[in-house]
Amino acid sequence: MASTDQTFHVELIKPSHYDDQGYVIQWLKAWIPSNSLASLYGLTRWAAGERVLGDDTEIRIHAYDETNTRIPVERIIRRFRASANRGLVCLVGVQSNQFPRALDLARRFRAAGIQVAIGGFHVSGCLAMLPDLPVELKQAMDLGVTLFAGELEGRFADFLRAAHERRLLPLYNYMDDLPSLQGQTMPYLPPKVARRYAPMPGSFDAGRGCPFLCSFCTIINVQGRKSRYRDPDDIERLLRANLAHGIRHYFITDDNFARNRNWEAIFDRIAQLRQELGVKFNFTIQIDTQCHTLPNFVDKARKAGVSRVFLGLENIHQENLASARKKQNKIDDYRAMLLAWQKKKVTTYCGYIIGFPDDTPARVLADIATIQRELPLDILEFFCLTPLPGSADHKALYEQGAPLEPDLNVYDLEHVCTTHPRMSREEWQGLYRRAWDDYYSMAHLETLMRRAAAFDRNPKRIMEIALEFYGCFRFEGVHPLQGGFIRRKIRTDRRPSLPLEARLPFYRRRWSEIRATYIGLAVYAWRVWRLYRRVRHEQRAATNPYVDEAMRPLPEASGNPS
Repeated sequence: MASTDQTFHVELIKPSHYDDQGYVIQWLKAWIPSNSLASLYGLTRWAAGERVLGDDTEIRIHAYDETNTRIPVERIIRRFRASANRGLVCLVGVQSNQFPRALDLARRFRAAGIQVAIGGFHVSGCLAMLPDLPVELKQAMDLGVTLFAGELEGRFADFLRAAHERRLLPLYNYMDDLPSLQGQTMPYLPPKVARRYAPMPGSFDAGRGCPFLCSFCTIINVQGRKSRYRDPDDIERLLRANLAHGIRHYFITDDNFARNRNWEAIFDRIAQLRQELGVKFNFTIQIDTQCHTLPNFVDKARKAGVSRVFLGLENIHQENLASARKKQNKIDDYRAMLLAWQKKKVTTYCGYIIGFPDDTPARVLADIATIQRELPLDILEFFCLTPLPGSADHKALYEQGAPLEPDLNVYDLEHVCTTHPRMSREEWQGLYRRAWDDYYSMAHLETLMRRAAAFDRNPKRIMEIALEFYGCFRFEGVHPLQGGFIRRKIRTDRRPSLPLEARLPFYRRRWSEIRATYIGLAVYAWRVWRLYRRVRHEQRAATNPYVDEAMRPLPEASGNPS
């Protein structure tokens, strides 16, 4: 064991972001695992095992995801002081909406003389798309924070050595040199960290990059358009290692797994492993609306244990899709694609964007009614069209000098960040809220439950979806992609630009919030449960199977479900 003065600390922190009251969004258990945190932990663990800082230096690693863990800033500072500040705090996977919180944390560590590095989509996207550094990146560098753009695979040992020798550069830019993923260290989180997520404690990327050109997307400009993929052997080793800790549920974070050039070999290996071990590994993947046209894709996905798929539906008007350069979405294929997954008993999550140039409140609400009537999808998640730094949309607006919201904290896909040609900001924001209410009406939940039963799926899953997705939006005021179980609010973890509330007013208000949230949620849960029980009873007593328009295949659909 290395002595204390030879220890080099690596603190990996995935920051959250602030809610509308300025409090950090945090849960007892978060829903979406951070693959960036897992990737950096895997690399740091490898570096520690390889003794890349020398045989007499021990690398000690701590990992935190602020969405489910309060960051112990003072404890970290004391740990560094005991080792003469030898170490590095890495703020990892920082998205645009998380950058203000990351910078606030960085200030506290830098004030204590601790080295800090920030990486992730915001830094990488800005370096990839903008001609000049934006003000917030300059502020970080003025604090002495190191910015890292790109990916650390293949160069992390050198980066750690530079930190160990206190010769970190202000900026590392590897956006033009993205590494191959074959043979690279796999993402990994220790079980005590992974179990703070539910229901998917594991994550990994089987590949990176997407070949499409969607103008609102940052993936293609940060991870590239070329498919970079991992080997099945690496994924098998990860699954076997995590199985020893009871981890069987995973989110595969590829932005579009259907365009991973190695998808078939990966699915085949996982299916083989499930059969060999007798273990029901379970996966959520992200795919595109043309995936069902790939021979055997849907069938092999199900055999590998895929139970949930997320699809970027985005819109049902071809002109809106064309304006966003999302020409790969063929509206006539939507139903064929969704039916292909329904027949395999896979839950479908679809994203729908509000704020395309031709959108109006009346048109969007009519579109939602059309989706309810004609498309057999389960979950519909709504987003505001957001010019995210790193996207072509943001670059175009930036170059035009168009009005952009200066507070990055609201670039979370649920707040309006720019102007619209047909709607005021208030109309646009109100339409976003109305869309959730309309889609998750009790009448449509009944339809979803009846469809699920007709596809030989348990309609109870629809009840769970309503509570998880609509419940998070309706009662917690947070998009479900930022959701979790049991919201935590720490009085002192408030945005520094806002006043610190006194104890008594804060806890009095917080108790009222908790009471209103969970009484409202309980009443809603009771109503949905009663609906489920009625649908279940009627389904068992029915003599004819339920069928509606969305369940009938379109003869003109060009897709061929596998």
